[in-house]
Amino acid sequence: MELQRAIVEQADHVLSGMKERWAKTTAASLNGNKGELITPQRFVDKMLTNYLNVGFIHMVFPKALILHVARNPMDTIFSSYKHDFAPGHLDYLSEFESLALTYGNYRKIMTHWDKVLPGRVTHVRYEDIVNDLPGMAKSIVAATGLPWDPEVLNFHMKKHAVNTLSTTQVRKAVYKDGMNSWLRYEKYLEPLVKLVGENVKYPLKTSLPGYQPPPNK
Repeated sequence: MELQRAIVEQADHVLSGMKERWAKTTAASLNGNKGELITPQRFVDKMLTNYLNVGFIHMVFPKALILHVARNPMDTIFSSYKHDFAPGHLDYLSEFESLALTYGNYRKIMTHWDKVLPGRVTHVRYEDIVNDLPGMAKSIVAATGLPWDPEVLNFHMKKHAVNTLSTTQVRKAVYKDGMNSWLRYEKYLEPLVKLVGENVKYPLKTSLPGYQPPPNK
């Protein structure tokens, strides 16, 4: 009974956090549409730590599409390391040891979900998005059950507010400059590569139904 109660409490905590984020998103949409509230057909929650909550998300939203976007491991880790986050709960991103440990635990957890909930998580390679945005976008929208809208590809032309570190990126079309960007500093990152160990490789394939990457991608 104690375990059951703890699971329910944690699931409620995950759900309440999502509701808070959705409320903020709805408020932003309201302000952006001059007072006209638009009820979305789907909500998207891209909290980076959601990989910890896949089991709870599966319990609370059994029909939800769970997308796991994975990038080249060293590009992922270096992207976190190079940002100057405000002091606080992200301090661990500024140390090689804690970065490698965090990334290693993330990989173990994703392997766990694939084992206990096979097929529940849909994997998406970041590099496939960059190399084939039209094909990937259409496949993702199809997986949600929503109709395709070509305006999806014009995301960088939207005027809505973005309050994350990706503010400048979302104002640009998809670009390839970030692919293998860590190699420019490879000699300085050698200690980090050693700490990451075998996780420096991630032979993950996009598992979107019906998606086939273009040749030589």
